[in-house]
Amino acid sequence: MSRADTTDGPSPASSGKRPSETPATPPETAGHGAAAETSGEGPDLTRFTAARVAMGMAGVSLPTAAHLAFLADHAMARDAVHQPVDVPGLLGQLDAAGLPCLPLRSRARDRREYLLRPDLGRRLDDDSAAMVARAAHARALDGVEHPELALVVADGLSAPAVMRQAAPFLREFLPLCRSRGVRLAMGTYVGFGRVAVADEIGELCRAKATAILIGERPGLTSPDSLGVYLTFAPKVGNTDERRNCISNIRPQGLPHAEAAATLDHLLSLALTRQLTGVMLKDDRPLAAAGVAVGVPGAVAGKGDRRGDGVS
Repeated sequence: MSRADTTDGPSPASSGKRPSETPATPPETAGHGAAAETSGEGPDLTRFTAARVAMGMAGVSLPTAAHLAFLADHAMARDAVHQPVDVPGLLGQLDAAGLPCLPLRSRARDRREYLLRPDLGRRLDDDSAAMVARAAHARALDGVEHPELALVVADGLSAPAVMRQAAPFLREFLPLCRSRGVRLAMGTYVGFGRVAVADEIGELCRAKATAILIGERPGLTSPDSLGVYLTFAPKVGNTDERRNCISNIRPQGLPHAEAAATLDHLLSLALTRQLTGVMLKDDRPLAAAGVAVGVPGAVAGKGDRRGDGVS
């Protein structure tokens, strides 16, 4: 028996090659192609987006700096979900922005239950529902029986979002309401709130529409994005196709002024057409809508559905 007959692998003869032959390295991977992949040649795509593109290569892996940045962003996203809101601080910000708010709670007793039981975040607890009913009665006595809009703020899935974005957004939006003569219900803040909790508040206030400002599910490049959901004819049991969503509200995404103008336009259409949701669209031309082109982080905004995680 020959030596080749006792080896575990195929003999050189069985592969059709002579023992001295080795596969030729393709020219494109021998040097120039690999160098081009790590040299940064070509357009700098990072100028147009904060997404993880054109990160470079270290062998077959990401460079160390890019890998560490990914881990840091992932940690910030996790922290945003679990971080508690500084409620007194937030209420002070909202008051200074022109929207004094009643502090309310959903039926979720703590953060863990809020994350595991989305249904509990969609309803007020009994004490909070009673507070809203009393406030609505007081507003009715003051002559605001059927306000056009009830504004609600909720922590949602990102405390940093409401802490950083809610007050700046309201400073842009409330003057638009005053210029249109929109009557507002008493402002409310809901701890452990989901999108649909605004339906119960709007129903108790007898408001024609509600807009809830809520922290969106964090992304790896956006742990502090605010979403706004507009609903006409709010009532318990409404479903999501009846809402309009404006998402990724933050300086690196949809600017506060543009988001406020969008909500103002949609609210005007909603009150005129008596509906919101899939049948109501932002019909402004792109130039009028203030769409930014070529600005880092400006690729997301209206129509971005990341906010679905808080419904």
